[in-house]
Amino acid sequence: MKHDFLDKYSSLNSPIHRLDARAKIIAFIGMIIFCVSSPPNAYLAFLGYALFLLIAAALSRVPPTHILKSSLVVIPFVILVAVFIPFLKPDHIGGGYSLGIGKLTVSRSGLVVFENILIKSYLAIISVILLSSTTPFPKLLRGFEQLKVPKLVIMLASFAYRYLFLLIEEIERMERARDARAYRGRWLWQAKVIGQMIGSLFLRSYERGERVYVAMASRGFTGEIVGFGKTKFQAKDVLFLFFALLFFTFLRIEV
Repeated sequence: MKHDFLDKYSSLNSPIHRLDARAKIIAFIGMIIFCVSSPPNAYLAFLGYALFLLIAAALSRVPPTHILKSSLVVIPFVILVAVFIPFLKPDHIGGGYSLGIGKLTVSRSGLVVFENILIKSYLAIISVILLSSTTPFPKLLRGFEQLKVPKLVIMLASFAYRYLFLLIEEIERMERARDARAYRGRWLWQAKVIGQMIGSLFLRSYERGERVYVAMASRGFTGEIVGFGKTKFQAKDVLFLFFALLFFTFLRIEV
């Protein structure tokens, strides 16, 4: 499979890559929890979280362009969900701003919430990107397993990761077949082709899933994921985790 957009740079050799997966999971997910629980006006804390991610990205040697491109793929969905929040009814304290279009107004509190969603979401997205870009996915699953995450969740994540690439390959084959039939998508009535492709993709995915299950069951699959052996915390892992959580706690207390 040529698709490696999820953990393209996870095999690099850097101080962050050499850390235990559990240390990185706790640190990056801990940062997300601290960031999300910070007050809306804790801009210095947000700057501190961003500084931590910047230092981690520099030490990991993951190209900044990869982090930026990956984050820009997700952030439009966040904006799509949060874009209507500023148009909520203006509160009595903050008031609102009229847009000059009938009675359409933007509430000040809604703008604050929208701003917070963007900041916290973007920091969380960068954190997840760094985690996946510095840890091979099998080691990441093993780390979650050692942290006592339910095996069902780990198994579902493993299947989703593996068969996402098969799904992409199937989509690319359908696109090549579509383009070979001189499809250009210039006219409105050609949009039904996209609908037919989506329906066909669903059926093919369902059939592929059944074939995969039968193949795994015939090979004695019992739900146990075989992968890397258990790892042990080293001094560098403890120090990284200690200073990371200490830094997050300091930022949280200061705000």
